[in-house]
Amino acid sequence: MDGNNRANITRGTHVLIVQKQDQRAEKLTEGVVKDILTNSPAHPHGIKVRLESGIVGRVKRILP
Repeated sequence: MDGNNRANITRGTHVLIVQKQDQRAEKLTEGVVKDILTNSPAHPHGIKVRLESGIVGRVKRILP
């Protein structure tokens, strides 16, 4: 599942995100969503979240 729709993401969701500095390299970081930072219902580059580790990035993939 992709991370472009806010309705697909809740606190505690296991996701892969891309951090701002890793966008060109497309390096993904795995973690669990602590906070959802994007207010709009959808975003073409992914919903911005904060992971439990404190890392902020845009969701690229939602893991099972």
